[in-house]
Amino acid sequence: MTADPVKAARLVAEAAANAPLEEVPQRVCGAVSEGLGVDGATLSLLTDTPSRQLLAASSDAALRLEEIQFTVLEGPCISSAQTGEPVAVHDLRHELTPWPLFGATVRQQLPQLESVYALPVFFGDYVLGTIDLLALRPHALGDETLDQASQVADAVTTALMTTREMLLTGTQAPAWKPEEVVRAHWFDTTRAIGTLVARRGLTAEDALALMRAEAFRTGKSLSDIASAVLRDPPDAP
Repeated sequence: MTADPVKAARLVAEAAANAPLEEVPQRVCGAVSEGLGVDGATLSLLTDTPSRQLLAASSDAALRLEEIQFTVLEGPCISSAQTGEPVAVHDLRHELTPWPLFGATVRQQLPQLESVYALPVFFGDYVLGTIDLLALRPHALGDETLDQASQVADAVTTALMTTREMLLTGTQAPAWKPEEVVRAHWFDTTRAIGTLVARRGLTAEDALALMRAEAFRTGKSLSDIASAVLRDPPDAP
């Protein structure tokens, strides 16, 4: 598979054109994966904050990659959202990553992954979120491709602008497709944080930290812990 940023940007624009709004993120992920020749992609907003939103994941592996980063609070997408720069891990098996929890967890839970990349998505000067890319081979994207990747991220921003009203609506369950995945990995997590805040008198940050710690301790996903909190608030996590 050959990475082609120009093709990827074009495919993103075509995927979003005349698409139902709730399907735009999923279509955009597929277009980015195809254009850049990778094996999966995720699209998230505000990835480095408790109000992070998962918009789409193109595969189960991509979804798990995003879950791991949000649970351990480190990894390529977190760093990319914080710095506004592309982040590359060209060889997960042989390259020592700067994120010890992320590196160890990914190698254990996703041993098939060989390389991971994160691209910041901007709205003006503000980092709106990130695109995560994963590949089953090392060095999937070269330096030249990464240098040109901003045009892909710009195409994603343009595609998302058609859905800006939905992006700003946080009081109802998300309409993004697939609805059950997005709901579990954003809306229900936020509800669980609110439940712990109300029951235990925690701050939102401490409630999220408690849920993350339980996810890391048990090996479950953060969405699983959120579901447990919502099912049985007095005893969870």
